[in-house]
Amino acid sequence: MSLSTERISSKTAASRPPGLASPILSPAVRRSLLQAALAVVLPALVITVWQMAGTDGSLFGGVLPTPDRAWRAWKVWAFGSTGLSLNPYSGTWLANLVFSAERVGKGFLAAILVAVPVGLAIGWNRIASGALDPTVQLLRPIPITAWLPFSIAVFGIRDMGAVFLIALGAFYPIVVNTAQGARDVERNLIRAALMMGAGRWTVLRRVVLPASLPSIFTGLRIGLGIAWTAVIVAEMIAVKSGLGYVLWDAYYVGRMDVVIADMATIGLLGLLSDRVILVVERSVLTWRRLQSFQS
Repeated sequence: MSLSTERISSKTAASRPPGLASPILSPAVRRSLLQAALAVVLPALVITVWQMAGTDGSLFGGVLPTPDRAWRAWKVWAFGSTGLSLNPYSGTWLANLVFSAERVGKGFLAAILVAVPVGLAIGWNRIASGALDPTVQLLRPIPITAWLPFSIAVFGIRDMGAVFLIALGAFYPIVVNTAQGARDVERNLIRAALMMGAGRWTVLRRVVLPASLPSIFTGLRIGLGIAWTAVIVAEMIAVKSGLGYVLWDAYYVGRMDVVIADMATIGLLGLLSDRVILVVERSVLTWRRLQSFQS
């Protein structure tokens, strides 16, 4: 009986069309498509309501342009002819994007190189914690805007001033999250490593650092978001190029359509860079992804 059943099932499977032999999309792909669709719903709804609420291409008496006007302004800003035109909002989008992205990259990398070792030292060593943590907590509440006069006085109107502000803004969330991750390492893991003859440096490198990586990546994501905020603040005053400079200049001359296009560009760059960190995190922390509820 079982043999005949197996033959029937095998014949049925063989007679199916190739496209119906197995699901077209794997569960992981379907889940990714669903998440992408859900991510688009709210922005699409906001843009639709915004566009429908506008009158003659603007809202609030002409102050705020509708999305279609911002879209047209972005196309000119991105693909317009530079030529001999003096229009700073024609064909300069990519150059300003590169300026800002380069500054964010330099400042964010500098913040990582300083904040991760300092955070590990604060979380792992009581002496380092007593010496470093009070200073970090003293300086952390000072906003980036308060550092602008200092940056201009020390570095002038140059890229280094913007990189300093970006690194400073990204430093604090990275160092705080790294320190907390090092403090939260399970004691049994450290005791087991010490019982097996590992020295303190080996324990720090092979136990504490890997166990702190989830918190470190959380700090990286927060720090990168602050880095994009800091670059806009810095470019408004401390330098004369980049997305922040264009945003302030466009506002000053009343080009709110360019301002909206600039803000959308900044938001998309922040989203893309955050996705990059998430991809790196998932590849490095495979064990965490397997344990996660949402995986």
